[in-house]
Amino acid sequence: MALYADVIIDTGVRDLDRVFQYRIPEDLEGKIGRGTRVRVPFGAGNRMSDAFVTDISDKAGIAEERIKDIESSYGAPDADGKLIELAGWIRNEYSCTLSQALSLVLPVKKKVREIMKYTYVLEDREKAEHLLEELSRDRRRAGAARFLSALLSQGTVPEESLKAVIGVTAASVRKLTETGAVARTASRQYRDPQIFRLSPHAEAELNDEQSRAADDIWENAGRVRENWNTHDAVHLLYGITGSGKTEVYIELIRKTLAEGRKAIVLIPEISLTPQTVSRFYERFGELIAVTHSRLSAGERYDQYMKARSGEASIMIGPRSAVFAPFDNIGLIIIDEEHDGAYKSEKTPKYHAAEIAAERARKGGALLVLGSATPSLRSYSRASKGEYSLHVLRKRARESSVLPQVSIADMRAELAAGNRSIFSRELYSAIEQNLEHHEQTMLFLNRRGYAGFVSCRSCGEVIKCPHCEVSLTSHRGGRLKCHYCGYEAAMPEKCPSCGSPYIGRFGIGTEKVEDLVRKTFPSARVLRMDRDTTSAKDSAGKIVSAFASGKADILIGTQMIVKGHDFENVTLVGILAADTTLFSGDYMSTERTFQLLTQAAGRAGRGAKPGKVVIQTYKPDHYCIRTAAEQDFPSFYDKEIKFRSLMGYPPAGHMLLFLLEGADEEKVKSAAEQAASAIRYFQNEGSAAGTDLLGPSPAAITKLKDLYRYVLYVKCLDEGHLRLVRDSVENELKNKEYMKNIYLNSDIDPLTIV
Repeated sequence: MALYADVIIDTGVRDLDRVFQYRIPEDLEGKIGRGTRVRVPFGAGNRMSDAFVTDISDKAGIAEERIKDIESSYGAPDADGKLIELAGWIRNEYSCTLSQALSLVLPVKKKVREIMKYTYVLEDREKAEHLLEELSRDRRRAGAARFLSALLSQGTVPEESLKAVIGVTAASVRKLTETGAVARTASRQYRDPQIFRLSPHAEAELNDEQSRAADDIWENAGRVRENWNTHDAVHLLYGITGSGKTEVYIELIRKTLAEGRKAIVLIPEISLTPQTVSRFYERFGELIAVTHSRLSAGERYDQYMKARSGEASIMIGPRSAVFAPFDNIGLIIIDEEHDGAYKSEKTPKYHAAEIAAERARKGGALLVLGSATPSLRSYSRASKGEYSLHVLRKRARESSVLPQVSIADMRAELAAGNRSIFSRELYSAIEQNLEHHEQTMLFLNRRGYAGFVSCRSCGEVIKCPHCEVSLTSHRGGRLKCHYCGYEAAMPEKCPSCGSPYIGRFGIGTEKVEDLVRKTFPSARVLRMDRDTTSAKDSAGKIVSAFASGKADILIGTQMIVKGHDFENVTLVGILAADTTLFSGDYMSTERTFQLLTQAAGRAGRGAKPGKVVIQTYKPDHYCIRTAAEQDFPSFYDKEIKFRSLMGYPPAGHMLLFLLEGADEEKVKSAAEQAASAIRYFQNEGSAAGTDLLGPSPAAITKLKDLYRYVLYVKCLDEGHLRLVRDSVENELKNKEYMKNIYLNSDIDPLTIV
């Protein structure tokens, strides 16, 4: 009986986003299942194309003579039916093709050679003992006798030890299996990523706050299986830095496994948080599978199969781990849920928290979002009662308290003649730390794209008069807003105080390292940034070296403030706190508060008290003040008022259209046509209640030889924006002016594009 496969061609072309049927050849029967990647002849020219199998049937949907044969299979593992359904949900939710969605939920592209371990086991002791007597009398069979003797005393003998330890060949031993006394067994060996083996921690006993949070969350577990709703199922765990959120996670995972269900743990960048992952390994060992971008193809395949086979019950990784091949999920945890790494910058532009909520809803599972600095989006929902809120107000270690935080006004430093990157207070504190053999972290708060323009005398920042975000400095002396396209010339003097000390703001980590080595020549210095962590396991090695006391000062960007716990760090210096505060997008203040609070939380996590120095040109800004006080509720109250006034998320919503193409004039023209379509829908009523910003050149105007233009649409109703998105995309598709133009959309983008 012939078998047929429904396939989706692996392409981003929307016109081909539909099912095609192919015949499964006899030699591929049993090797192809739902989710398998295959090669098929496609189109009139039978061009070989990759495709995903979405279903298998014994009935032909079209005339038999029109059905082509599948050429070959990559042998990737079959997918759970729920993952195929999830891909369909992603296609509708994020306006992408089904093949793009399937590429997400099926991260393993092809089968990789499996590693097998062979072991000899005792099958019949009486036969083996009798056989050993015979072999002992034959000097030519001394090796086989040694093998049987070892097997009788140990019960098992690994095949790899035969020649090296016992001195006998595998061929000689295999003859013994024919006697029935010995059996040769095979077991699958999984490649070990070997990056999460740090110094052990004693299993922590939960304090009252942690126990209460774990119990209150788990109280809903049974209820959400029967009637899933966001209030009972989605929990925001807001705990100050060092409050022990990981211990709460571990307790919830323990309860989940005890009920025979599985857990997913998402961490922003797994290779940068080896200490956190190590805690899970110490508690759950081989029940854990991990995934992240720096694994080899073999390691990634093995970890996937370990989860799919049921040998692992916990999947840990970055946002892609949300697609773990589990069929009985009871718990999904998103640690540091505020982190922007959970939002994909490629199509489909999904957010891991939204995918997690959908998987939790379909599986009747709990979803826990944890952070010391929750995203405004999550905290807003918790404040409205949509999510359940749990608060940890004190540090888990009894001897540990929040550090003392001071704000260094860099305007005053300049006025006093100090032009170095170190305030006098920070310089003195570093010297004192070196004398006391305590460690220091210097966090350089910066982002990768162009900087803003600021006055070093009064702290004034040049802003867009329409969008209330800072203008971004570009070559040629122009300042631009990347929302509405407003431009202005670079001023020669500060428009507020007239000072000539005005210019682009920013400094790099290498420059900081050079200055630290010159200023403190006796200090042992490590630097942790994208350059020093590009090699596999390099981040873990730097963290391990610093944790073991092999350096006095650790310099780094955002990656050094993510989940690290160093007991001897008593000083954190935050250089250039303003860099992200005025980075040119609506989330800059929220992002800065999160980074400053997280950075400050690295100090004083052991028995010694901690100190933090925040260097800024805006010491009175509410973001700086509330971060210094570790006061998230006060920050939220002030920031949400600004968002409400300007209609920015989460008070309102934004829709981004990004157009890219090789011809700049055609891209610009297409962007103007898109804007015309939006204005038309505004007049017709289907886009009524929206505000259009742009079109304007993107923040990165050219990327990989493609010119880029953006439009933003603001609206209070997210559902209405989805209608606008679909209407505009339908209006533009197949238009002549859109030929060779790529159109992408994103609702509530986290950064300017």
